[in-house]
Amino acid sequence: MSAKKANKSVLIIFGIGVSLISIFPLIWMAIAGFKAETEVLGYPFKFFPSEWIFTNYSELFGNSEFIRSMIVTFIGAVMFTVLVLWVNSMAAYVFARLNFPFKNALFVYVILTMFIPSMAILIPSYIVVAKLKMLNTMAVLVLPGIASAVNTFLMRQFYLNIPTELEEAALIDGASRFKIYWTIFVPLSKAVFVLVGVSAFLGFWNSLIWPIMTISDKKLYQIMQFLAFFRSAQNTEWAMIMAGSTVAAIPTIVIFLIFQKHLIDGIKLSGIK
Repeated sequence: MSAKKANKSVLIIFGIGVSLISIFPLIWMAIAGFKAETEVLGYPFKFFPSEWIFTNYSELFGNSEFIRSMIVTFIGAVMFTVLVLWVNSMAAYVFARLNFPFKNALFVYVILTMFIPSMAILIPSYIVVAKLKMLNTMAVLVLPGIASAVNTFLMRQFYLNIPTELEEAALIDGASRFKIYWTIFVPLSKAVFVLVGVSAFLGFWNSLIWPIMTISDKKLYQIMQFLAFFRSAQNTEWAMIMAGSTVAAIPTIVIFLIFQKHLIDGIKLSGIK
């Protein structure tokens, strides 16, 4: 066997090992949902249950509040993702292609917000939405996080690599700036849109602290917020938590598998320039 083939085989084995280590927690979580309550964290450790119990999953799918929280969270995540792509792509186009006074200073101001920890503005953000009477609404979950310096920066880097000849030809034909953005830049943004969109969807889907702070209406409970209530100081239903977390992870896994190729392309393209 040549050295090249040997190195390739080592890399393949290493990749398989890393993949197995990465998915082990997910597989254990799914199987733990079939265990009895006392067996999930029992000692000695057992990977497979002594007796397969299906009641945890059946109770979840029979729980109307769980199903509703999944649907509400999915709808909110889709709304959030669409708005994130729309707002940040327009901001990125402006910073990448338009010339206006204080453009560089404004862009620096936007980038500086990347260095502010989200926890540092959590309480001020809550005060703002409370004064705006946005608590217990879908708006309080969707609107505050739409504008993102990171997403604007990524999209701007991508737009800087689009040939200016396309834009100049459209301007000669009398196209407006918005038409150029909508008919030229948006169709060419598939890779970076997938990268930003999937990140936005996952961020919304997995959010916990903000929904707990702003949502007390059970009809608007987010999925992670709903799962958090399986835990209490007196009784922690670990088997139910494992089952619910497994079901809640399915949409994110499906989305990642669907857009895996585009995610890799988006990471490559957004870092070219």
